[in-house]
Amino acid sequence: MTIRPSGFLALAILIVLAGCGGSAAMRSSAASPPVPASAPSSGWAPSRADTYQWQLTGTIDTTIAASVYDLDAFDTPPQTVAALHRLGRHVVCYVDTGTYEDWRPDAASFQANPAVIGSPDSGWPGEYWLDIRRIDILGPIVEARFDLCKAKGFDAIEPDNIDGYQNRTGFPLTAADQLTYDRWLAGQAHARGLGIALKNDSDQAAALEPSFDWSLDEDCYAQGWCAALAPFIAVGKAVVAVEYDDALTPAQFIAGACPAAALGGYQTILKHRLLDAWQEPCP
Repeated sequence: MTIRPSGFLALAILIVLAGCGGSAAMRSSAASPPVPASAPSSGWAPSRADTYQWQLTGTIDTTIAASVYDLDAFDTPPQTVAALHRLGRHVVCYVDTGTYEDWRPDAASFQANPAVIGSPDSGWPGEYWLDIRRIDILGPIVEARFDLCKAKGFDAIEPDNIDGYQNRTGFPLTAADQLTYDRWLAGQAHARGLGIALKNDSDQAAALEPSFDWSLDEDCYAQGWCAALAPFIAVGKAVVAVEYDDALTPAQFIAGACPAAALGGYQTILKHRLLDAWQEPCP
């Protein structure tokens, strides 16, 4: 789990307005061919009317008054997903697709291909950036994770760390590399009948909006880049902007972030950065 700025605000707005294009030469195996970016979604996605709960640590609290729960792929048993469905909730599957986490049960799959494991993800012990150009290696691992989400009954996917090109990964990743990988992820989710969120990569929001079903973003109000989410808002797709109480007090959140979200047409909640059960919604 990695939380970081999406980039400088001015650059983000310029790229959103102009749109991001381009492609990269990617290696891919016959077993994991890239899915066309135009692959339509056949899965569920939240609407602007839905309310959101995101919990990745601690005992899952199913009493939070939210219509959508976003939970960890590995740590959440299928019984919890089924229980939330019986309560009328939809459930999103959090899965890391841009970094290697050395504690996950499939860690050996990455360790067998050490060339794709790059620099440490600063601030998150045990996490290392991945060479997203190597879909031939990463593809089967990510597909197995998406299959796990599907088998457990999740409705959609939240892929984390899909902005490696903006970070010190140890690889010469480009914006075009990131577009190719992110679109491949969207195609894989849609091929399984699952919706998928664009996680943070707001500098490429205009280019990626057609491939993704909603947007989940962190710190956009505190860091001043919520305007970059306009491509999703303009076409009526849900945007969930999560703020953290180490950057905003609850009073600052309610007085500032909530009015900004209402004006901008997106939803926002205040969370602890370690994403336990606690949340502060707008009044």
